[in-house]
Amino acid sequence: MDVFLSTFHPAAEAAAALPAANRHLPIFRRCVDSDDPAVLVTRCVRPGAPLSGDWLLLLTGRRLVVTQDTRPLHRLRLHLNANLRHLSNVTWRLDLARPGIELAVTAIDGVRERFRMRLGDSDTVWWAESLLRESFTAKPVCV
Repeated sequence: MDVFLSTFHPAAEAAAALPAANRHLPIFRRCVDSDDPAVLVTRCVRPGAPLSGDWLLLLTGRRLVVTQDTRPLHRLRLHLNANLRHLSNVTWRLDLARPGIELAVTAIDGVRERFRMRLGDSDTVWWAESLLRESFTAKPVCV
């Protein structure tokens, strides 16, 4: 059974990212293993480049993948495809006034990436924050 596909649509629907997520699905599918469940699928923007197009962020159990729908030609392109273990200095800041979360990560090549997730309401912000905490908080290693 394809765990990724069975969890992708519920994750996108929970963050109100459908139907845009369906358009980006072929790129996500190439980046993620079939046994890696989708945790969060949401629209986002780049704080430093507000007019750079539409962005979609996918967080799975093992990867962070970000795609872009460029303007004006609406071409899809892969922007970031990273294993969570290879990301460093991961921080996020909640914004309840304009419901969203600003996520910042440093990729393995040293480039600092910032994305602002646009979420519907404060309950969705808290839900997404709990998913980020679960994904990026170090889990103890049993020896």
